[in-house]
Amino acid sequence: MNRRAMTKHFVIALTFGLLAACGSAPAERSPLEGASIGGDFELTDQQGKTVHWEDFAGKYRIVYFGYTYCPDACPTDVAVMIQGLNRFTRADPARGNSIQPIFITIDPERDTSKAMGEFAAAFSPRLIALTGTRAQVDVAKKAFKVYGAKGTESAGGYLMDHSRIAYLMGPDGKPISSLPIDQGPDAVAADLDKWVK
Repeated sequence: MNRRAMTKHFVIALTFGLLAACGSAPAERSPLEGASIGGDFELTDQQGKTVHWEDFAGKYRIVYFGYTYCPDACPTDVAVMIQGLNRFTRADPARGNSIQPIFITIDPERDTSKAMGEFAAAFSPRLIALTGTRAQVDVAKKAFKVYGAKGTESAGGYLMDHSRIAYLMGPDGKPISSLPIDQGPDAVAADLDKWVK
């Protein structure tokens, strides 16, 4: 084969190689990849059983911090979170059932295991609700970079000021994304479909 023919074949091969490479885009990085969110905790579930973060190893996890006396934000957010999870699970049972929803209180002084159990039961039998001592809850809040503080007192008691984030965590316990609970169940289901493998 002469040099001109070899050059022509080389250019053709190189062109097809570049086109093939362009067609295979790199995997999209998750929004929270590399963030230092999450970590070990010791809390108590609605049955009074001690629970650690590593107990959920191998499962995707949705984690939301709130409190049962919350008059609006927490029940709204948890309802959207669970509805989105349920829609995703109906569409893809295998992937949907690999996700564990978790609700962690920021108000352990009032949120007993019994109160947490009643709250969780109102949304889903799949929802695990965790409480503990103030020190234990503070460890979890710090690990997940969430804000929660006692608000002003009123005749009906006090409210809690808190962040409103539903974290999607991977089977390795690392953060993947915050779910769009402010956009409704369909948006949550779509995000789960995007990130849960």
